[in-house]
Amino acid sequence: MKKEHQDKYVLMTTAPIPQLVGSLAVPTIISMLVTSVYVMVDTYFVGKISTQATAAVGISFSVMAIIQAFGFFFGHGSGNYISRKLGARDYKNAEKMAATGFFSAFVMGCLITILGLLFLTPICRELGSTPTILPYTESYLGVILLGAPFMASSLVLNNQMRFQGNALYAMVGIMTGTVLNIGLAPLFIFVFGMGVAGAAWATVCGQICSFCILIYMDSKGENIRIRFRNFTPNSTFFKEIIYGGSPSLCRQGLSSVATILLNVAAGRYGDAAIAGMSIVTRICMFINSFLIGFGQGFQPVCGYNYGAGIYSRVRQGFWFCVKVGFVFLTCCSILGYIYAPDVVSWFRKEDMEVITIGARALRWQLITLPLGAWIILCNMLLQTIRKPVRAVILSSARQGLFFIPFIIILPSFLGLQGVEMCQAVADFCSFILAIPLTTSILKAMK
Repeated sequence: MKKEHQDKYVLMTTAPIPQLVGSLAVPTIISMLVTSVYVMVDTYFVGKISTQATAAVGISFSVMAIIQAFGFFFGHGSGNYISRKLGARDYKNAEKMAATGFFSAFVMGCLITILGLLFLTPICRELGSTPTILPYTESYLGVILLGAPFMASSLVLNNQMRFQGNALYAMVGIMTGTVLNIGLAPLFIFVFGMGVAGAAWATVCGQICSFCILIYMDSKGENIRIRFRNFTPNSTFFKEIIYGGSPSLCRQGLSSVATILLNVAAGRYGDAAIAGMSIVTRICMFINSFLIGFGQGFQPVCGYNYGAGIYSRVRQGFWFCVKVGFVFLTCCSILGYIYAPDVVSWFRKEDMEVITIGARALRWQLITLPLGAWIILCNMLLQTIRKPVRAVILSSARQGLFFIPFIIILPSFLGLQGVEMCQAVADFCSFILAIPLTTSILKAMK
């Protein structure tokens, strides 16, 4: 095992950056695309039921974002530490952190399940469910909560493998669960007549499948083995998890709050507005998943080389990813802007009001979408090299510091248009903020 880690160290610190990042990014891109397909599949098939069912899936996404927030918190927090320790050739502490992050996430998932089911109805109301949407939200979310422990701990395994430079193993686990979800969703919804609850059961079955495969994959190749005897819940390891994972927790947590406020703001204009904005959120999440996956291919390279003190490779990898990401997002923005109504209609073609609202909102978001290449890569850099204050500020900006005030203020002056354009305005402000937060760090690494 030690020799395998040494071979990985040589690869991560000497291989050409474009080829190295590309080889690590392909599995992570596929994993991210597949992960976003989980919700896209539910949105697509549930859209065949009714506008209210489509809105219910969108409303439930805020709770899924909370589950994911803790999964990324423990996954990124432990993964960042692991990659730095592997770069410093400290394998013992890397093994302890792997077990600590995994078991902590599973316990947190169990707590979310218990609390969520105890207060299901009031939670659904507070999330923005109207009286007509509430029954659908309760049916969907009540099942989704059962999968919280498996979703959170699977994200930890996924990220730990990725930070070790073994993203291919993580990809297999995530893809298998998603394929199962895609196959089960129409079967449960339409053949068995389970409706919106069928979509949720398909998702949970896929998550449990991914969890089991990831556990198996963790025992293969160069991956650090998860063993309970290495579980070390002390202040030292939790401090490292907080430093490395708090930007992800803030980002995902504020994303959940932003989704709630978005649903409440859109709800003033009817169920179609909630459904339309929910569809647009899924579309943009799917596009951004490519960039996030590509950036995640950069993170292990960044962690290894920063831990080894080879800062020139950190800078080179960062700028390479920013350029590739900007070109990709620009192409997606142009195509999406032209065909916005057609894209939205894939999910809910039976309701023209949903298509109209969704198309307008999608075009607004696509205007600033290319700026996300700079925002997301800056955040990943700051998080990986352990700059927690800057990373938390930047990760909180897009869905928190800017979006939350704008979603409260803009609709008061611009009505529904304020809801539709809110994310674009928040993205532009986040882009401006990322410049001073990151450029000084890049200069210091010269």
